[in-house]
Amino acid sequence: MDMKKSRFTEEQIIGFLKQAEAGMPVKELCRQGGFSDAAFYKWRAKYSGMQATDAKRLRELESENAKLKRLLAEAHLDVHALKDVFGAKP
Repeated sequence: MDMKKSRFTEEQIIGFLKQAEAGMPVKELCRQGGFSDAAFYKWRAKYSGMQATDAKRLRELESENAKLKRLLAEAHLDVHALKDVFGAKP
């Protein structure tokens, strides 16, 4: 279950946030950038105060976390399958 891919990179998003911090009105920024107010405020909640390198690291950690969750789910399935085969009670 992958999330929808954004049209904008984290670096671009952080650039939009910095423009807003510098005083550009949010409505104008959204119009020029071609995104909604809701997207802007969601980005601000997630990326506020970050630098581009922080955002890259966040993306890497989220990817690693998803991989580890999949591995854990597979391990749980294997344990349940082995218990079924050997008749152990769960």
